[in-house]
Amino acid sequence: MSNDQTDSTKLHPRVLGLDVGSKTIGMAVSDPLGITAQGLETIRRKNKRTDFGRLNEVVRQYEIAEIVVGLPLRMSGAEGTQSEKMRQFAEDLRKASGLPVHLWDERLTSAEANRVLRDSEMSIKRRGEVVDRLAAVLILQNWMEARGSR
Repeated sequence: MSNDQTDSTKLHPRVLGLDVGSKTIGMAVSDPLGITAQGLETIRRKNKRTDFGRLNEVVRQYEIAEIVVGLPLRMSGAEGTQSEKMRQFAEDLRKASGLPVHLWDERLTSAEANRVLRDSEMSIKRRGEVVDRLAAVLILQNWMEARGSR
């Protein structure tokens, strides 16, 4: 029997999902098979250089091949000032990392994350600590599922 990987165990390049806020950056990474997204620690934002330095450490640690950033849209689908900020963040991250950076509609991810956490009976304090991570997981999971169905 050879050591060649079969199609079912073929490893995929890993993808980093980000839920970027003004104070924190929630992070998630795809599993080696490209099926699920797992949450990572949340970054407390300091400044662009520090934030991108930390993101580049994660990119190296997990051998990330591409990045997905949540794009905040209005419920109508229109873009606002937060969308513009995220487009600029994604462009700066593309330059800093040298990786493809995709924007993904995150409209309901924070609401869904809060609902899931509320239903889990987790304390309010603990929910606040993990909501960004869960939102990043949902952004990445939705992006992977949409890409997989193409």
